[in-house]
Amino acid sequence: MATTHYDLPSTLSLRSNPSLRLIQNLNITNPNNSWLGTKIRVQHCSVSVKSSVSVFHRRPLAATVSFSLPTSNPERVSPGQEIPKWSSKAIKSFAMSAIEARKLKFTTTGTEALIMGILIEGTNLASKFLRANGITLFKVRDEIVKILGEVDPFTETPERPPMTDDAQRALDWAVDRKLKSVDGGEVTTAHIILGIWSDVDSPGHKILSKLGINDEKAKELEASISKHVVKMSDGYLKDDLAIFLC
Repeated sequence: MATTHYDLPSTLSLRSNPSLRLIQNLNITNPNNSWLGTKIRVQHCSVSVKSSVSVFHRRPLAATVSFSLPTSNPERVSPGQEIPKWSSKAIKSFAMSAIEARKLKFTTTGTEALIMGILIEGTNLASKFLRANGITLFKVRDEIVKILGEVDPFTETPERPPMTDDAQRALDWAVDRKLKSVDGGEVTTAHIILGIWSDVDSPGHKILSKLGINDEKAKELEASISKHVVKMSDGYLKDDLAIFLC
């Protein structure tokens, strides 16, 4: 009986999982022969394993921390006068305001966004004051749509939406207010809210006014800033309001 030799090339695929798959291709070199009565001899075949390892490089997460808020006039401080610092909660609120502006597809960060950022931070004095007067984030968002209208959802927004002129004036007002005070301390979210309120033409002022804030309420907030010490039997001690004045 004639013996026909067949080559059995084998392919071994190695993937990321531990399972291996052996693929054998049978090449018949003598197709005229019939399977019946044909003797098939299978010789040992060599298997070549080629490992392929894919390495995924993850981009490092870049975080930028700002320790001060922008001002349009850095030289507003008089010679010998100490530059007031922004509280950590004010800085965090400002960062959140830019994020909220992007969520609403705004290309700029305005006074309305500053209010949202303060409310989202949630633990600062101004946010507690606003909530105590019935002002919530959802109400502010509704008023923003009523005053500024809806934005095209496909609008491309910058990574850091620049501030509007009214938002810059609010921050500058907050710094000036702290420079004129004698109580020291940091520039807080309460100063930002008062700065927004001082600009009657700003969207933020209109939103606050629509939601129940008036001059009397603004004076209450301003008085709470100044009231940072209480007289105790053994001297002066900061009260709880001053401790949470951020």
